Amino acid sequence: MDALASNRRQFLKLLGTAAVVGSVTPDSLATAVGRSKWTSLTILHTNDVHSRLDPFPMDGSRNAGKGGVARRATLIQKIRSEQVDGRPRNVLLFDAGDIFQGTPYFNVYKGEPEILAMNRLGYDAGTIGNHDFDGGIDNMVTQFGKARFPMLIANYDFKNTVMDGMTTPYKVFEKDGIRIGVFGLGIKPEGLIPRDAYKETKYLDPIEIGNDTAAKLRSDKKCDYVVCLSHLGFKYTGEPTVSDNVLAAKTQHIDLIIGGHTHTFLDAPVAVNNLNGQPVWINQVGFAGINLGRIDLSFEKGKAVTSTGQSVEVK
Repeated sequence: MDALASNRRQFLKLLGTAAVVGSVTPDSLATAVGRSKWTSLTILHTNDVHSRLDPFPMDGSRNAGKGGVARRATLIQKIRSEQVDGRPRNVLLFDAGDIFQGTPYFNVYKGEPEILAMNRLGYDAGTIGNHDFDGGIDNMVTQFGKARFPMLIANYDFKNTVMDGMTTPYKVFEKDGIRIGVFGLGIKPEGLIPRDAYKETKYLDPIEIGNDTAAKLRSDKKCDYVVCLSHLGFKYTGEPTVSDNVLAAKTQHIDLIIGGHTHTFLDAPVAVNNLNGQPVWINQVGFAGINLGRIDLSFEKGKAVTSTGQSVEVK
């Protein structure tokens, strides 16, 4: 069995209900535990789309014909229209940063069509990647001001910049009584983003902020499930930089990290044990909107009891 197949099987088992996981679908689980006790949630996610609004050209390359915002919209709408046990599916849609830069759309329009497209697709929240600073911090104000979804970032302090008040550290979503706390973390700007692009933005330690924010969501905000939208990167050789793997291992209360930055293709989430020895799931789906991440969760009495995850190709 290869590593990717092993990751998927591990994901199915560790969040499952004892020996029945993998054979129990969300629909059958609903019948087993009763509607009043059971809630389903589907989390869809993208990362590092990099202004790729059109599919890749049919030029014989590896990604030929893949992606495109129109196809992604069709796929998302199809998932949203599904029913689980006769009820509409609960869906949340997130992005883990680097919305901008990579095609002439950004060169000409500086991010406007990307944000307007995300509005049309009904994104629930996003976080900020390093390339989202490429048009400068004033451009971020202009473009993010058009977003109908919040930009979540807990470890960038914009107090002394024009971005002050344009973001929020976290947001709590409620679906059928289940409270989902979501927060964002960004990568260190120094050495990666030109100083004149991020100005006086202050970078705060993502481990410390991640722990504090997740604890607040779990304890103060009474969240049943905590999600981090991260643009820290999946993993680095020798780990000179804080990555999603490091974040998971050094924190508590985070259930799922939706990652970006390193353009890592995972076919299913991977687990890293946290400070309490509990698995934190990490997922990332490459770049350019080629794939849409999909995680299906089932909750019984407010606790996630089973889960499946996959990367769905947009084509």
